[in-house]
Amino acid sequence: MTALTLSNLSAATVPADAVVIGVAQSDSGPVLATGSTPAATVDDATGGTLAATLTTLGAKGSELEITKVPTSEGVTAPLLVAVGLGAVPDEGGAFDPELLRRAAGAASRALSGREHVAFALPVADEAALSAVAEGALLGAYRFTAFRGRDFDASEGAPPSRFTVLDEAAADDAHAQAAERALVVAEEVHRARDLINTPPAGLTPGGFATLAEETAAGYGVDVQVWDEAALEEGGFGGLIGVGRGSANPPRLVRLAYRNPAATRTLALVGKGITYDSGGISLKPAGHNETMKCDMSGAAAVYTAVLAAARLGLPVNLTGWLALAENMPSGDATKPGDVLSLYGGKTVEVLNTDAEGRLVLGDALVRACEEEPDGVVDVATLTGAMVVALGDRTMGVLGTDAFRDLLHETATEVGEGSWPLPMPAELSEGLKSPVADLSNVAGRMGGGLFAGVFLREFVPADLRWAHLDIAGPAYNDGSPHGYTPKGGTGFAVRTLVRLAERAADGDLG
Repeated sequence: MTALTLSNLSAATVPADAVVIGVAQSDSGPVLATGSTPAATVDDATGGTLAATLTTLGAKGSELEITKVPTSEGVTAPLLVAVGLGAVPDEGGAFDPELLRRAAGAASRALSGREHVAFALPVADEAALSAVAEGALLGAYRFTAFRGRDFDASEGAPPSRFTVLDEAAADDAHAQAAERALVVAEEVHRARDLINTPPAGLTPGGFATLAEETAAGYGVDVQVWDEAALEEGGFGGLIGVGRGSANPPRLVRLAYRNPAATRTLALVGKGITYDSGGISLKPAGHNETMKCDMSGAAAVYTAVLAAARLGLPVNLTGWLALAENMPSGDATKPGDVLSLYGGKTVEVLNTDAEGRLVLGDALVRACEEEPDGVVDVATLTGAMVVALGDRTMGVLGTDAFRDLLHETATEVGEGSWPLPMPAELSEGLKSPVADLSNVAGRMGGGLFAGVFLREFVPADLRWAHLDIAGPAYNDGSPHGYTPKGGTGFAVRTLVRLAERAADGDLG
């Protein structure tokens, strides 16, 4: 992981391999981003010619535009990288933190192969500093665990060291913001690594073992239910989904406790380590990225670790519902009825709607411990991708808590949209042979999934469902601080929610 430090050195004198500055759009061409005194020293060192040089190179200052400029005498770093920040803010205004986060990430990706990079973007307050540090670190990601022996790990490697130039570098609050950014980014990277791991390298049992081996080092207790314990305990969703696979299911409970806590949150993650669709087999072209169907569990796991590392005064339980959904002679068949934990029965009409079955088990078990709120996270429905695209998650749940999650996600820069659960949708989930069916009509599939999950949560409990099917895995080109492949989406939202809970703010 890239190291991070703060410094009050100027951009002209910092001993780095490259310096990143922000430029904005104006009627007269690109201008140095306001609010960045360290960056202004570069312009002074070049005799005030920086804007003219950028104009000559075709820079406009549009959002995330990257322009590289070799430096001359007077600037220590050999390379200057100007990243566009868009329009100049209104007088007295500041650049949006998410824009700074994405700009830092874009610059970080553009500087692969450089060892030490200094950032002289506008960091007028802790929010801006945190955004720059977080974006830079999140952009410095590469997954190489499965490369062959001839792979040169040094070629095109992300920077190994970042320095954020900050006039208030000695301020304790700024130092704490930088440390938080480092911890959160490291846990997002851990989630990305899990998501990017091939299915044979991360089975349900393997994930559970990893949790046992890792979490204890951060003071997090771990309990694992294997297939025998799941069968004995009546976890029919996990058993039913996992029975077609040679790799049996697991349920993992993570528990972080803080003696100063007054609130408890339960986080539940869908952990389908590979999803073939089961007997309702996915069509060709839809299987290749299904290693990402455990992204919800990865987000929950790493968010709990982040909270523990940050010492947040909140109690957290994390529930990882882990299974592999495969077809075999013993697999659950369309028309079978499963009895989920707690006794509710479900007619399985489509074995590719398996996530809600394992979540049903985990939600009931999590709610038995009477938390103050519960959030489930899942790559649950293709319908949500159709509705909201591949960069925005859908948020459903009890109204006030749903809105709080949307607000929290927006605060940390993770796209979300609150959605309803119309009462009439419950009719579509009725079954002639069981309490529920696991699918309903073709339209509104994302909403039906939320209505289904609501059946497994007490009506008086704060609950939110995050459908991250779109943004959990980037099958396109990298952008901002988002790499190709697993994104670690929702980790930052869950960590921020834990901080809000620690402050007593759960809506």
